[in-house]
Amino acid sequence: MTLAPRAVLVHRRTEYEDLIAHHGTPAQAAFFLSSRGRSAEEVEQRHHRQAEALTRAAAAVPLDWRRTRVERADLARFLFEPEDVVVVIGQDGLVANVAKYLAGQPVIGVDADPGRGLGVLVRHGATALPALLPAAVGRGADRRIEERTMVEAVADDTQRLLALNEVYVGQPGHQTARYRLTADSAEAEPQASSGVLVSTGTGATGWGRSAWLERGGPLTLPAPGAPALAWFVREAWPSPTTATTRVHGLLDSAGSLRLTVESDHLVAFGDGIETDALNLTWGQSIRIGVAATRLRLLA
Repeated sequence: MTLAPRAVLVHRRTEYEDLIAHHGTPAQAAFFLSSRGRSAEEVEQRHHRQAEALTRAAAAVPLDWRRTRVERADLARFLFEPEDVVVVIGQDGLVANVAKYLAGQPVIGVDADPGRGLGVLVRHGATALPALLPAAVGRGADRRIEERTMVEAVADDTQRLLALNEVYVGQPGHQTARYRLTADSAEAEPQASSGVLVSTGTGATGWGRSAWLERGGPLTLPAPGAPALAWFVREAWPSPTTATTRVHGLLDSAGSLRLTVESDHLVAFGDGIETDALNLTWGQSIRIGVAATRLRLLA
C-alpha cells in the first residue's frame, strides 16, 4: 500500500520564546529588552506572526495526508520519509538548515515575516499553501521544482558534510590555518590563511558573495542551479614556506578541491553552523566538490 504524503512543518523557536525561556516571564523579558533600547512589542508581534503562519500551514494540509512538526534544534534527530513534503516556515537560513537532511523531498518555503530577509528560498505566504501542497505531489509537480546545487565535503576518515550555501575549512577560532591545497589535478600548494570558503550559487547571495566582492569579482559566480562551485582562500599569507598563487577558482561537477591539514586542528562546517563540524587533525585530507544531492524547491 502506498503511504499518503506527509506534511512536515519545520520551524525554529522565535526570539520571543528564547527570551521567555532565558528570563522566565514576559515581564522580565520586556525589562531586559527595554534596558537595551528595544521594544518587547515588536519581538512579540514577530512571534505571533510566525505562530499564525504555523496555524495556517497546519490548516492547509489535506485531510487525507499525514502531518508532523519539527523544530530546528531537533532536525538532526528527525527521520524524514520519501513521501514527505517539507514546509519550511521562517527565513532563508532555515531552508539551508533543513536541506542537508533531505534526499529529494520537495520543499516549500514560507516567509512568516516578509520584509526581514531576502526571501530567496522562502517565497510564499502561508495563504498559498492550500494550492501549493497538492501541487508538490500532483501531476506536473516536477515542472514547478527548482533544483539547487549543494556542496559536499568528505574527509579521508569518511566524515561527510552537506551544505546548501557554502563549506568553510579553517581554524575553529578563525586564526591562521596551514594546509596543502590542490585544485583539480594541479600540483599541491602549501598555504597559510584564514581558511577556505567553497560556495554554491545559492551561497553567492551571502558569504560567498562577500568573499567575491572583497576579491574584486575575479570570476563569474555560478547560478543556483548550475553544477558548479566557487572557492576562495581568505587572507592568504605569503612566506618562505607558503604561497598565494591559487586563491580562487571554479569547480565543475567533476572537479574537486582537496586540502591536506598541516595544523594541529582544523574544522569544516557548512552554512555557518559551527556546532556541526568535521574535526580534522594533522595529515588528514578533505575533498570538497559538487554534491549528488540537490535541494528540490517548489517555485
